[in-house]
This record gives sequence, structure tokens and C-alpha cells, in this order.
Amino acid sequence: MGIAFRFKLIPFVATVLVVTLGIQLGNWQERRAAQKLVLQAKLAQGNASAPVVLDGAPLAAEAVEFRRVAVTGEFVANWPLYLDNRPSAGRSGFYLLMPFKIAGSGMHVLVARGWLPRDPADRAKLPAYATPSGPVTLEGMARIDAGHVMELGKAPVLTPGIIVQNADPLQVARDSGLTMQPFLMEQAGPAKPAGDDERMVRDWPAPALGVEKHQGYAFQWYALSAMAVIFFVVNGFRRGKQK
Repeated sequence: MGIAFRFKLIPFVATVLVVTLGIQLGNWQERRAAQKLVLQAKLAQGNASAPVVLDGAPLAAEAVEFRRVAVTGEFVANWPLYLDNRPSAGRSGFYLLMPFKIAGSGMHVLVARGWLPRDPADRAKLPAYATPSGPVTLEGMARIDAGHVMELGKAPVLTPGIIVQNADPLQVARDSGLTMQPFLMEQAGPAKPAGDDERMVRDWPAPALGVEKHQGYAFQWYALSAMAVIFFVVNGFRRGKQK
């Protein structure tokens, strides 16, 4: 008995659609993995480079993102912001954000000063902390923002001392009237000269890269495309044999 292949249009169209979709989604995941590899190299380069000194000149966020930065100036102590739902080591708490006026200029940079625990007995009670007075020097890492958490409804107008889910430098600039750099600085250690803020937790989470995850998803989509082709071919020969 000869081997025969029986072609059917509808299974063929379905196979083409599945293969096309699988290849496109696999390629998209490969591009995402490539972007994360670039980001990984950028992080390594930023950690190895000397800190960028912020002198008040406007900078593009992309130019300093994930770079070490250093700045001298004073905290705007009457404009604290508290980012809610930021746990650390299994405890609930806040990220404390505060504008920092750069010495010799009217420019500010938003500083993530550290993590503070929430009072388990009174969720609205703000933790006590100290703010260095006078000129100090800070070092840290530049980030686009402090990360976003899910927020229901419209974001509120920012006011001093408000507890919010999310806040970014441009929103702070708009609502406070302060001139701000378009990026945030994650403070890496206590202010210099040594201030009285050493007790804040500054174990900042590293950016989630997940290169292997994207590569794994790409393999799954490519495998789906290959399985669709195999299924079509095998069933075509099976139909031919039955005929």
C-alpha cells in the first residue's frame, strides 16, 4: 500500500494561524529577553562607574537610570510622601519620599530615603524618623520611579504628608510647584556628614529582569508552532491511509 497525504483546507488554515501566532509571540518574547539583557549590562556598567554628580543641570531620566549618583543640598523636610504597601522582610510599611534641593540651584531631586514600618495597631499612624538639617551629601542609584503597585480609582493630588500608593517625580513637581529632575534617587546610605537617619532600612529591591523567563516563554511558543505543523502532517498522512 502506498503512502498518501490527504490535504484539507480548514486544518491547513488553522495550522497556518497557530504557527504564525506562535512565531510572532516567540519573537516578541525574544525581543523582551534582548531588552532585559541590555538592561542587565546597563546595571553592571552603572554599578562599576563613578557616581554622576547632580549639580542642578536638568538631566534626561534615561541618561542616568541605574547609574550611581551623588548630590549635595538640603531636604525639603515639610514635603514628605509615604508610599503605602511596600513590605520589607515580611513586614508592612512605607517608602519615605522627600524632595531634596540641590545646592547652588533651584533644582530638586526626589529622594527615596528608606523604608519605615507601619504601626500594626493604627494603620494611619505615621512612623517617627529624623531628617538631617543643613547641607548634606547623599549617594544612591537613579531610578525612573519607586515602582508601581495596583491602585484603584484616580490618583489623588499629592500634598505634604499624604499616604499614597504611587508617586513619581513629575507628579511631585506638578503638585508641589518645585522644579524636579525627572528621576528618583534611591538613597544608599546615611547622609554625610553623618545625620540621624541611619536607622532607616535601605534594602532596595533589585529590578526584576527575568531574562530566563522570557527565553522560556519564547521556547514554548516556538514549540507550539512546531507541534501544530507536526499534527497537521501526521493527520494528513493518516487521512490518506484511511482513504
